[in-house]
Amino acid sequence: MGAQKARLGEIPIYFDGLGSVTAYYTVTVRSRVDGQLMNVTVHEGAFVQQGQLLAEIDPRPFQAQLEQAEGQMARDVATLENARLDLLRYETLVKQDAIPHQQLDTQRATVHQLEAAIKQDQASIDTARLQLVYAHITAPISGRIGLRLVDPGNIIHSSDTTGLLLITQLQPITVLFTLPEDNLPPVLKKLRAGATLAVEAFNRDMSVHLASGYLKTPDNQIDPQTGTLRLKAVFANRQGVLYPNQFVNVRLLVERRRNAVIIPPVAIQRGQQGTFIYVVRSDGTVELRTVAIGVTESNSAEVTSGLRPGETVVTDSIDRLQPGAKVRIREQAGTAAVAGAEGPVQ
Repeated sequence: MGAQKARLGEIPIYFDGLGSVTAYYTVTVRSRVDGQLMNVTVHEGAFVQQGQLLAEIDPRPFQAQLEQAEGQMARDVATLENARLDLLRYETLVKQDAIPHQQLDTQRATVHQLEAAIKQDQASIDTARLQLVYAHITAPISGRIGLRLVDPGNIIHSSDTTGLLLITQLQPITVLFTLPEDNLPPVLKKLRAGATLAVEAFNRDMSVHLASGYLKTPDNQIDPQTGTLRLKAVFANRQGVLYPNQFVNVRLLVERRRNAVIIPPVAIQRGQQGTFIYVVRSDGTVELRTVAIGVTESNSAEVTSGLRPGETVVTDSIDRLQPGAKVRIREQAGTAAVAGAEGPVQ
């Protein structure tokens, strides 16, 4: 038989939920101009940085448009300069009553029209330069490239819905999980107080700890059909163990309860009289005692009533005991071992 003393300690309180890994950001890379796809500069599955070149579209049509717009602007600038010189001449002639005033007004309007045309020419140049920039497609975010959706040589359009590539940001990454609405009040209380709640992710059978993160935010409404609330947790995912759409078990650490009376869960028994334990009394006999159990976590169970710190509880071979049985105890490094039972004391 084995026995152990109840102790004061700290026990964590977790809320467990089921979750699914989602990319922090997901972007479908599409072309913003029409043209022939000349080159894809990244490999499938590669990690890219924001601003990195991904693909190139044939820039020659856009270069020609730029040169055409620049030529139009040069012509309009020359015309404007001549019109301004004529305007100066007409102003002098009007003062000499050599021409009618209406001719001066017409010339002034012509100057204004040419100034507006130059602004339009500048807009055409800016548009052509922007299209040249769009011909070089860069990564809008940092992340991992998926499988290529279009091969070089194809004609692509800005209206295409499939896109060229899919980028998912994996570092950091998020997990969406659900909790029952009854668990919501203590979580919201902690968040309102500014606390950062730790979140742990485990594999499907809870045998492997995958990653540690923190709770980012709960959703703004409860699902009325399931009575659950969705929450989002963020994980740094530096080792890349979390992957989009992966199923995970999630444990949300709500608080750490201090000064709790803790015993091994194996000492707890349940029967017709409720939840009970066997306590070793000072005279070496055991007492069946009904207790109230709070949180049970791993190898620790919280006793909320019915037991004091320092009392010794039996932890194994409990089926051989009955109230009043005489036992011999051997102290070992803060724990007690029940050497044997001698039957009930009459």
